[in-house]
Amino acid sequence: MAAPTLRCFSRGRWFRTPGPPGVLLLGLRESHSGAQGLLAVQKARGLFKEFFPERGTKIELPELFDRGTANFPQTIYCGFDPTADSLHVGHLLALLGLFHFQRAGHNVIALVGGATARLGDPSGRTKEREALEPERVRSNARALRQGLEAMVANHEQLFANGRTWGSFTVLDNSAWYQKQHLVDFLAAVGGQFRMGTLLSRQSVQTRLKSPEGMSLAEFLYQVLQAYDFYYLFQHYGCRVQLGGSDQLGNILSGYEFIHKLTGEDVFGITVPLITSTTGAKLGKSAGNAVWLNRDKTSPFELYQFFVRQQDALVERYLKLFTFLPLPEIDHIMQLHDKEPEKRGPQKRLAAEVTKLVHGQEGLNSAKRCTQALYHSSTDALEVMSDQELKELFKEASFSELVLDPGTSVLDTCRKANAIPDGPRGYQMITEGGVSINHRQVTNPESVLVVGQHILKNGLSLLKIGKRNFYIIKWLQL
Repeated sequence: MAAPTLRCFSRGRWFRTPGPPGVLLLGLRESHSGAQGLLAVQKARGLFKEFFPERGTKIELPELFDRGTANFPQTIYCGFDPTADSLHVGHLLALLGLFHFQRAGHNVIALVGGATARLGDPSGRTKEREALEPERVRSNARALRQGLEAMVANHEQLFANGRTWGSFTVLDNSAWYQKQHLVDFLAAVGGQFRMGTLLSRQSVQTRLKSPEGMSLAEFLYQVLQAYDFYYLFQHYGCRVQLGGSDQLGNILSGYEFIHKLTGEDVFGITVPLITSTTGAKLGKSAGNAVWLNRDKTSPFELYQFFVRQQDALVERYLKLFTFLPLPEIDHIMQLHDKEPEKRGPQKRLAAEVTKLVHGQEGLNSAKRCTQALYHSSTDALEVMSDQELKELFKEASFSELVLDPGTSVLDTCRKANAIPDGPRGYQMITEGGVSINHRQVTNPESVLVVGQHILKNGLSLLKIGKRNFYIIKWLQL
């Protein structure tokens, strides 16, 4: 039998090279160098869940990645619809998948769905998304692009491994849809899709059987996602689409569309969905999103989300959410078996993710907040910024006060509206219900001392009872 032919698009030109004989299954084969191939490694880590199709007609999926990367870099894309102004933890695995491809020397594209977000992806949903105004979508798309570019910069600056990486490009599909006329688009594209096939998708079937049904806009979403794949194949040589496991139907539509028009092989890879302890998918719609934008979820909150992960999940999450080699993860877990109370794997997981999302300063901020809140560290409080204090004590009242000569503890509490007027407020202090900068104060007449009651950064953290915090910024020190 003649050796199969590999055809790939690279640097704007088509190349033909002989491929190796043999059957390749789901990427679980060794590369030509004898080491495990890229797909097999990520399959072993649990990051890559499904591959479609299992067999190509001309080439096999592993062949794309296991041949010499420098001469044959592939292009992989993943889409992110701007239904909100931030990505969330549920998107991280798809991003990690793109980063792993980039680290292996391949070119990746993060596609912001500035057009498709206006239709709403029905996959995994029991009812239609709330329609967004065009300007809201554009604003969200800009925010997503900024967030993606920030993470790309953190990845390149903080996780370099000494190898040559591929490129990371952020695109918006509104760039090509705004040039399309409806009738022209339907005439050129619509005829390539069969209604029976589109109706057979699980996401469509589920919605059609629901009381609310399914709108035409949602139904056509898979057509536009298929066209995105085709557009990127034609203009960027993109042969692989990455997505959550709930995207398999949409990826399949893209595969069928491209194969029908061009006869070429393209592929889809899915990553697992991250769920809460109750099994619910993490995300905006479920109301349990942990956001990647600092304005919505602080570095401290992101850090604590991963620190709080259960022992039963932490090893899996280290493999999914970090770039740590598997032997290092094994060593971390061995140490954990000896001293589980230290929560070493959780802290390492939290540090790696927070650093990727928010950079080194974001990780430092998360650690300062952790020390200030859980370890009553005055040193940490003294170097915290106004922003960090507001992030840490979100429910706290923030006041700006002038430090007059002789200002007492009682004066401070009353000016901050932290205690009631009269004897009851005075009594709350004497009974030990008030602390300043984690130090209990019991003398209402004590005069504030800079360096003790007022930190070097000009701030005081006032705590009344167990949970009521007040942040005071002193003026004219």
